[in-house]
Amino acid sequence: MKFVIAPDKFKGSLTGIEFCDAVEEGLLKVFPQADIIKIPLADGGDGTVDVIKNYIHGTMVTVSVNNPHFKQVEASYLYSDETKTAFIEMAEASGLKLLDADDFDCMNASSYGTGELIADCVSRGAEHLILGIGGSATNDAGIGMLTALGFEFFDVNKQLLKPIGANLIYIDHIGTDKVAKNLKKLKVKVACDVTNPLYGKDGAAYIYAAQKGANEKQIVALDLGLQQFARVVNSMYAIEVQSIQGGGAAGGMGVGVSVFLNGTLASGIELIKELADFDTQIKDADWIITGEGKLDLQSLSGKTIQGVLTAAHKEKIKVAALCGVVDLSIAAQEALGITYTTAILKEITTIEEAMATSTDNLVFAAYNFARCIS
Repeated sequence: MKFVIAPDKFKGSLTGIEFCDAVEEGLLKVFPQADIIKIPLADGGDGTVDVIKNYIHGTMVTVSVNNPHFKQVEASYLYSDETKTAFIEMAEASGLKLLDADDFDCMNASSYGTGELIADCVSRGAEHLILGIGGSATNDAGIGMLTALGFEFFDVNKQLLKPIGANLIYIDHIGTDKVAKNLKKLKVKVACDVTNPLYGKDGAAYIYAAQKGANEKQIVALDLGLQQFARVVNSMYAIEVQSIQGGGAAGGMGVGVSVFLNGTLASGIELIKELADFDTQIKDADWIITGEGKLDLQSLSGKTIQGVLTAAHKEKIKVAALCGVVDLSIAAQEALGITYTTAILKEITTIEEAMATSTDNLVFAAYNFARCIS
């Protein structure tokens, strides 16, 4: 029997490969001769680079960069000299994970450090970049990133602006004289699983800024700033940035990358599946076993499990989902097309205890699943 194990991580508990190993252990107790293929996945959020390392020959590069509040931190990205491809997670330089919760302040945060990582990979000869933009602490439409790459943002008095969210409202002109010429050679793909526009009630500020530290007054100010930025960009580049699907991702980084780096926004899980040659590897499988920390209706929104189901249904392969928590109705599970699903917890416990025992619980769940189908 052929099993493909293709999970997302259990955030804070298990990596994708640890999930694969635990499920394999449980399966082999029942099917010792099973053909097992392990394909850990991610959707472009935190931890995506750790997954990508399974599929390309690259090395981690560590650079001293600015964090969202312009303090020096060490940030790393994956670089393949063989394919001239860099894999950068925005969160490594510009993420909420670098800040204490009391310091969340997207009015004054900048994506400058992400730009420094991009500049470093370009200096190494990178020709391709995959950028994961999950977990950002910023709402600066990418002007911090762009400043690190040589773009300049001026107010009406031709004064250079600090590249933070609060200054978007003052942008009057964008200078490009100092942008490195070789930046144009870089082909950029952005792992982006949201469709929010840059501004408005469904835009970057109104939907995401609160979780990055903004109060109601600041959200209004940030949205006005994004509108002003859009006016300037539209005028200079003769485009309509509000029409860019996903332009509001990562505090407007979607627009910043699309317009100034000619980047393509794509589903994170589809990018990872492509790297893993997922569609080829699952052929003739009897089951695909997937999982994530919590399975609910949000799992339909460009997440890893949705990507697995899409591929599985094309090949008519049954899918089992082993998750930390399952918050689905019977009707929802039927609609998703999951053949078997279970929460791996064996008893009522604290979150800390559940995370500490997740490996054993997952082995047990995989064993019982195997018993059910044997």
